[in-house]
Amino acid sequence: MISLGPGCTQRFIFAIEVINKNDQLLHNLTLGYNIHDNYDNTLGTSEVLLDMLSTGEANVPNYSCGRQDHLLALLDAADSDISIQISTLVGTYKVPQITYATSSETLSDRSQFPFFYRMAPKEGVHYPAIIQFHPFLEKNELCNLSHLELYLDQNGDVAADLNIMSSVILPEEDPIEEQIGSLERQRFIVDQDVLSRLELFNKVEELLSLPQSKCVENCHPGFFKRAREGEPVCCYDCIPCPEGTISTHNDTEKCSKCPDNQYPTQTRVQCIPKRRNFLSYEEQLGIILVSVVLFLFLITVLILIIFIKYLETPIVKANNRDLSFILLISLLLCFLSSIFFIGRPRKATCLLRQTVFSIVFSVAVSSVLAKTITVVLAFLATKPGNGVRRWLGKSLANSIILSGSAGQTFICALWLGVSPPFPDSDLHSKPGEIILQCNEGSVAMFYVVLGYMCFLAVICFIVAFLARNLPGAFNEAKLITFSMLVFCSVWISFLPTYLSTKGKSMVAVQVFSILASGAGLLVCIFFPKCYIIILRPDLNTKEHVIIKGGK
Repeated sequence: MISLGPGCTQRFIFAIEVINKNDQLLHNLTLGYNIHDNYDNTLGTSEVLLDMLSTGEANVPNYSCGRQDHLLALLDAADSDISIQISTLVGTYKVPQITYATSSETLSDRSQFPFFYRMAPKEGVHYPAIIQFHPFLEKNELCNLSHLELYLDQNGDVAADLNIMSSVILPEEDPIEEQIGSLERQRFIVDQDVLSRLELFNKVEELLSLPQSKCVENCHPGFFKRAREGEPVCCYDCIPCPEGTISTHNDTEKCSKCPDNQYPTQTRVQCIPKRRNFLSYEEQLGIILVSVVLFLFLITVLILIIFIKYLETPIVKANNRDLSFILLISLLLCFLSSIFFIGRPRKATCLLRQTVFSIVFSVAVSSVLAKTITVVLAFLATKPGNGVRRWLGKSLANSIILSGSAGQTFICALWLGVSPPFPDSDLHSKPGEIILQCNEGSVAMFYVVLGYMCFLAVICFIVAFLARNLPGAFNEAKLITFSMLVFCSVWISFLPTYLSTKGKSMVAVQVFSILASGAGLLVCIFFPKCYIIILRPDLNTKEHVIIKGGK
């Protein structure tokens, strides 16, 4: 075996071993092999052939001494010249020469090379096909010749039937492959339909190779093409991509939309992630609101301490101590409830913020209403023969507070049971931003909660307004009237402002409304009393209250 190459050599050895291991193929015979390297030159080939034909230690042909090898055949993969050299020498010894590489027509001459056998088709079998398709080959059409079947011709040479395939390469498309003909038993067959399509492709290629005229060089990324009406197709305008779209290539005909969580850069050439928008504790607005919450909380705690310290003084007693404490504690909770509105919306904060705020504020307004009704009943009880004295007492005030807050609690429970609030993302209201917010679940229930709270405030305002002209000892009705006026003004102005804002501004509007209305109640109702207790202790006497009542 000569010049087979590493891959063929391994396959050859494997085949020999398989044959030797099978007792059914060669009975009591074992195939052997010698592998020689001729270094792909004639001198090396001569040395290899002499070594194969000589049986002794020296390379002397026709001299039998030493080993006894029975050379059955010689297998080579050399080129035509070396194959001729091998055949000339081994043919003298009638040793079969088998090759699968050379295709030289010279070796087909049986008179000169009677023991030469080729395992590949000889040269020329595909020449007719190449000649037939020469016009297409010179136009750079790509043709492949694939063997369909091998057989021996009348001279004993291996011949082949061929399929002739055409591959047309198109820009940005998959190649188009078709069979345009075949060579069967030396007879050439052409598919005229496929041949016509090839001619059409050649004409298209010629047209595309012509110089192109343009009115515009190209549209850069960030723009798209729009044809000019009444002008050639090569004339177009470059239009900037619309809001929310980009183009990343030259001469784009349509801009592509960014994903919902991204937005285009100013040049409209790429999409970048949107910024997340919510009222944070770290930003300036969040810090200001938290500072105001803490300030009002501390002021309320201070007033509560003052009322506890001066619990037995006339001014505290005259204004119903229990209701004052309930109102102060509910205001404390009102201020703290606004903390739920600040920070990244989460499931817990979304569920709690509206419900806690509305229930606690309803308790505060109910407490003010109970104060107002108590003032009116206290005045009526001073008149002789009036039977309202039996209504006075803690039970009436507690009933007013419980009934007022119970209505709001029922509404909130219904809201949470039917359609509770939940964290949500608004991807479209503001370009370049994802608004993280609490979706109220049911907008109708949200307005019912606000409406119920305003309903209590309006009743309280009406009662206090009607009692504003009571004698001086009961002048708390005037303070309540003014506090309810502030409360209603804040929440009436809240609604249009709330609906006209988005994102963190909407949250800030509600937090401001909570703090402003709570501060209005705190200042209007409790500051005058604290003024008398701290700065005018001479007025905080029973005599002064009785004198004012007499007047």
